[in-house]
Parts: sequence; structure tokens; C-alpha cells
Amino acid sequence: MILDEIAAKTRIRVEAAKKAAPPAEVRRLAESRGADTGFPFERELARDTMTFICEVKKASPSRGVIAEEFDYLSIAEEYEAAGAGAISVLTEPDYFLGSLRYLEEIAQEVKIPLLRKDFTIDDYMIYEAKAAGASAVLLICALLGQERLAEYIGLCDALGLSALVEAHDEAEIDMAVGAGARIIGVNNRNLKDFTVDIRNGVRLRSLVPPDILFIAESGIRTREDIQELERGRVNGVLIGETLMRSPDKRAMLEQLKGVAHGKD
Repeated sequence: MILDEIAAKTRIRVEAAKKAAPPAEVRRLAESRGADTGFPFERELARDTMTFICEVKKASPSRGVIAEEFDYLSIAEEYEAAGAGAISVLTEPDYFLGSLRYLEEIAQEVKIPLLRKDFTIDDYMIYEAKAAGASAVLLICALLGQERLAEYIGLCDALGLSALVEAHDEAEIDMAVGAGARIIGVNNRNLKDFTVDIRNGVRLRSLVPPDILFIAESGIRTREDIQELERGRVNGVLIGETLMRSPDKRAMLEQLKGVAHGKD
């Protein structure tokens, strides 16, 4: 399965990173950034209107290279100017052609919250995210058992980071809730075979307590998709390929929001 392959490569990457920057050093840097953040990623999602989390992504395993020209700083700045609530930055290098450096540099240029989008399999990666300027990290149920999830959520809390806990089915929703997730994201793309079902998020929202913030991820392409998710009480959407392939990201985001041509 592709997820297992990515996790295996991530373990190798983390071990190499630890040799280049020892864990104690990265932890000190992360803690020096302070934990009194107010959790801006969560604050944004708690607004009354849909939050748009716009993704900076060069490639994906299912689609290959999405953006040949990849000026990640300009893309992030365009998202912020267009009214994005937060930005997701891919940092996985082998399958998504991402880099932690992208996150570090974007954090210096924009003021809205940043999500480190990666395959977190070690607490070292959480400290890395904090040190790089992230406001949130992704934790994937399919990679982490409930005990590890709870441990990592606790570490995020201690660092002032939000944890976006990603689930795909009923069992993983139960795992996320049991681990104490305050934000659950449902990936409409099955990470085992990469098929997409846009209604997956709406179905699973009903299983999540209303006080837990809820994000729909992947496969969101149209204003109609957004309206269906709004009716399903979804707090935020994470949109990558639709925006990355658009030559005018501001216009596309306005279209998804329903404000293009003067509409609501």
C-alpha cells in the first residue's frame, strides 16, 4: 500500500534528519518559540463561515507533478491575499516533492496559520514543525494507534500547536475522538487506493460530536461541493489540486466561496 511505502521512507528521512539536527537541539528551538499561541488554526476554524485551507503542493502520488513552475512563496502570498483562512504546506519530499524549507520560508512571509502536511510518525517531526513556524500539524489515524495519537495531541498542546487528526472511516473517527482530538479531518481520498468520494466527509460528520471542529479534505472542486459540505456542518475545507492547477488562484478561491461576480 502506498501509505506504508510513504511511512517507511519517512522513517528513513527522520533518522537522517536527527543526525543532521539532534532531537535535543530541535526540541530547544521549538520550545523557544513559546506555547502561548492562542491556537490560531483552531480559532480560524471556529468562525461562523467556512474556512478555506489552501494547499501549497508541487506533486502527489495520484497525480504526479501538479505544478511545474513552483514559486511556493508567491503561491502562499496569493492565497493570503485572496482571503485563505490558513495554508497547508506539503513537506514530504519523495512523493509530494515537498520540503520543510518551504514551510520555514512561507512562515516568514505570511501571517495566517500554517499547517505542516506530512506523514507524522515520530515526535521529532512535531518539534520540527513548531521550530519551522507551523501553527498545526497533521496526525493520520491510519499511521498511528489511539495511544500514540493521544500522546502526540498532548505534545502539540504543550507546544501551542493544533493537531489536525485525519480519519477515513467510522473506526478511525472513534479512534480520533477517543484520543481527544479537537479537530478531525476526513480525507475524501482513500489513502490505501487513492479513490475519491466527496460525500465521505458529509457522511462521517454525523459521527463526530458537534463541539469537535471538522475539516473535509481532498477532491473538492466546485462551489456545489462546498455548498454540500456547508449543509453537512463542515467547519473547513482543505483544497490543494483545484487551486494549484488554477492560473488565477484568487479567482478560483472566490468562485469556491461563491463571491465571484458579486454573488453572496
